[in-house]
Amino acid sequence: MTLSDFVGLGTTSVGMAVPLLLASLGETIVEKAGVINVGIEGMMLCGAFAGYAVSQLTQNAFIGLAAAVGAGIFLSLVFSLLALYFKANQVVVGTAVNILALGLTGVLFAALAHSTISARPVPSFGIVSIPLVSQLPFIGKCLFSQDLIAYIALLFLPITAFFLDKTIIGLRLRACGEYPEAADAAGVNVVRMRMLALIFGGAMAGAAGAHMSIAYTVSFVQGMTNGNGFIALAVVIVGRWKPLGALAAALLFGLANAMQFDLQALGTHIPYQLVLALPYLATLLALTFNNKKFVAAPAMLGAAYERS
Repeated sequence: MTLSDFVGLGTTSVGMAVPLLLASLGETIVEKAGVINVGIEGMMLCGAFAGYAVSQLTQNAFIGLAAAVGAGIFLSLVFSLLALYFKANQVVVGTAVNILALGLTGVLFAALAHSTISARPVPSFGIVSIPLVSQLPFIGKCLFSQDLIAYIALLFLPITAFFLDKTIIGLRLRACGEYPEAADAAGVNVVRMRMLALIFGGAMAGAAGAHMSIAYTVSFVQGMTNGNGFIALAVVIVGRWKPLGALAAALLFGLANAMQFDLQALGTHIPYQLVLALPYLATLLALTFNNKKFVAAPAMLGAAYERS
């Protein structure tokens, strides 16, 4: 492979890591509050469809992004109602959200395809090169010649880290995941805090879906998230519930995703089924060899809370 091939691989890896980073940052906040949102896949899928459809309808990618965020928030509110207020099992609710999203987007996409709107072009977020730094060898092209949503993801990285570690609200949120009884005794509304965390996580998942449909591929197909929501859950675990860890893990999985395209383009003799499985094999290996000694999952992760 030439230097340009490596630059292309790096650029593709970052592009494919963006939705994983967005979704995993949102999920990090959610899990720090003590909730596990398996429905992140469905929220990403609905965000991808809403972003694509509304961008096509309004001919404005920014409105499409806002619609994608709104779709993610809507599903997070459905999740909150069932899991937090009715105390339903969080994994079951998340699975139901995924099934709902798959069916709903399929029906709506079929309706869109048969409408006159489908003939309109889909506006997207083009590549924005940051002056000077985009000219740096290798890293400049990979990191600083991306679309707007990629820069938003990178911006949220320090914001999320600062929020969790340096703010009073972040401390209260972490308390809801570690010792909700103590947080409640200190005057924190645990259910409300968890709901707000889920809203943020849904918004980030919706934005992640929008990146896939109106920034990276500029298209929509049924089930286009293709397991990326579940990989985002793995990113949170491999990143040890830390934003910087999530960045490293997202880049790792983004590289695995990018390699499948490069290996197919190079015409290797590796069976294409194995190449397509690379991101999922990387997920399984990362989870298998993740050192449990250093994993710091919130103590009450996935446990419903009821005031005594």
